[in-house]
Amino acid sequence: MSNPSNRPSSATRRDFLKSTAVAAGTAVATQLSLPGVHAAGSDVIKVGLIGCGGRGTGAIENVLQSAKGVSIVGLADAFQDRLDGCRHHVEEFIKKDKKAQELGNSVDVEGRCYVGLDAYDKLINQSGANYIMLATPPGFRPLHLQAAVAAGKNIFTEKPVATDAAGIRKVLAAYEEAKQKGLHIAAGTQRRHQAPYIETIKRVHEGAIGDIVAARCHWNQDILWKVPRKAEWTDLVWQMRNWYNFTWLCGDHIVEQHVHNLDVINWALKAHPVRCVGMGFRTRTNPDYGHIYDFFSVDYEYPNGVHVLSTCRQISNCGPSDVSEALVGTKGQCQVNEYRINGQQVAQRSRGRRRAEGDPYVQEHTDLIESIRSGQPLNELKNVAESTLTAIMGRMSAYTGQPVTWDFVLNKSKEELMPPSLDWNMTLAVPAVAIPGKTPLV
Repeated sequence: MSNPSNRPSSATRRDFLKSTAVAAGTAVATQLSLPGVHAAGSDVIKVGLIGCGGRGTGAIENVLQSAKGVSIVGLADAFQDRLDGCRHHVEEFIKKDKKAQELGNSVDVEGRCYVGLDAYDKLINQSGANYIMLATPPGFRPLHLQAAVAAGKNIFTEKPVATDAAGIRKVLAAYEEAKQKGLHIAAGTQRRHQAPYIETIKRVHEGAIGDIVAARCHWNQDILWKVPRKAEWTDLVWQMRNWYNFTWLCGDHIVEQHVHNLDVINWALKAHPVRCVGMGFRTRTNPDYGHIYDFFSVDYEYPNGVHVLSTCRQISNCGPSDVSEALVGTKGQCQVNEYRINGQQVAQRSRGRRRAEGDPYVQEHTDLIESIRSGQPLNELKNVAESTLTAIMGRMSAYTGQPVTWDFVLNKSKEELMPPSLDWNMTLAVPAVAIPGKTPLV
């Protein structure tokens, strides 16, 4: 994950966010008439979390440290033990964390904890939450976004926001509906809320390296986790417990993880790719790792003939990790993740990532709550949808060995990985590992 930095001044941060977010386009008066939307600074932000795993639990800590007037009012998860673990953790956290206590924030979820495949719907419509946080496996994100927007809720959504083109189309429809309703939405692409990244990209946009002619981005590291199957688990239970290793749930690691770096490239170029050619494969043989790939290498073509080399890897014992983004321009170069332009440091690194002050995981909630209370528009859903689709088209090209265009994926692809309905006892076979040259592009 990205490193935090010192927080920018409130005015600078607001101005930059306003320039990169899509305007909601509705008056404050209209906002006040919608459920869950508040403009007054004294209004309590009533948070409901959907997805009580590690990231969701961490997001509760983050929002409790982000602003005054925050109350955690509900939790939802498919699994009882995940919800119980999250509840215990956050109830202990609020007793010990000085920052959350100084802000006067609270946790009270009694009677508003929901378990099961329909838990998301109950939390959205029964808990009284006006600030919904989505942290389930990404395959569920389009469904949950649609439901939260339909209910008129402000939303913090983790990345990515889908695992296939069909899901992205649903997300973009939810984005349009959210705009019409004047809802506020922030995404877990925390680099866009990280002061040194903001300053570095700002200088790039101001012409510090001239016109960008090429770029590269990487997330190369060791293999991640797996969950061995228990005899009593059904197909669905096992795959959801082991979600990172199934494409319908995570999108493969190019989508679930590398989306961060691709988002930075889209941000810097102010564009999305028009075409890509990718490759990748899988060497792991343990069935607990599902059917995802070990590595991807993708050549993305952006407007004006700009090419971006993208690589991501999860193979152990292969040398040092590399999580980075770099730009080449007509007047120089920028190592974005190092905040360095033409060899000069333009912003300073923070000493520690997980600090309440300057932590981008906290700052993204601070910015969203500020936008809600001030009535200033903030809707990052289109940005994160486009970054997610960038990653999806790279995966599709690598899986099939075919060139893939943006137009095809967005408007013509029939790929739909999410089952039409879910039941705990359903048969859910593990898909075959994709083989380039044999797996069809659909």
